[in-house]
Amino acid sequence: MSAATPGGISSAAPRLRPGLALPIAMIALAGLVTSSCAPAVIGAGTAAVAASSTDKGLSTSVSDNLIVTKLNDKFIQNDASLFVDVDVSVNDAAVLMTGKVKTPEEKILSTKLAWEVRGVREVVNELQVVDRSSLKDVAKDLAASAQLRGKLIADPDVSSLNFNIDVVNGTVYLSGVAADAEEMNRVVSHARELRFAQQVVNYISLRSDLRD
Repeated sequence: MSAATPGGISSAAPRLRPGLALPIAMIALAGLVTSSCAPAVIGAGTAAVAASSTDKGLSTSVSDNLIVTKLNDKFIQNDASLFVDVDVSVNDAAVLMTGKVKTPEEKILSTKLAWEVRGVREVVNELQVVDRSSLKDVAKDLAASAQLRGKLIADPDVSSLNFNIDVVNGTVYLSGVAADAEEMNRVVSHARELRFAQQVVNYISLRSDLRD
């Protein structure tokens, strides 16, 4: 039975014992404070949680972003059009460049600059050359590039992923980072042995060289 009030209206609400009133009030207040602070706490840690939930983690993400920043800075200093035309993404220190450039020389320069950034371990240049009027024999250049890539892969003393090959009108452009002078010389030697190679331009750096 519900208790009757002086006005004749019954109340179904249970009465609290005097000793429980204060603890329950404190719990309610604590819950209110916690709920009001939760958005601030979650907001502050969102970036860290998002990074740690990926395969890379926070430290690798920071390193990759630093590589992008340094490479874009090099683009601006050397050829501002590269900063506009080249899209750069970095995943675990592997640089991918996409977009369109005007000349083969710009594509080669972008690869060279990417390898000059400290921490870069691989460069994949997928840039398309818009003005191909200066290219004389694309088929021979592609054949030479493929042949040299095969030689580097087959050489057990060469880490082929550490080098980029561009062949333009018979001129072979090499870039990347060699473990030592011996490895660099092996790469250059393979390039000079190519059937269609008229000249070899060596942009390879040594691992001991200082990079930005």
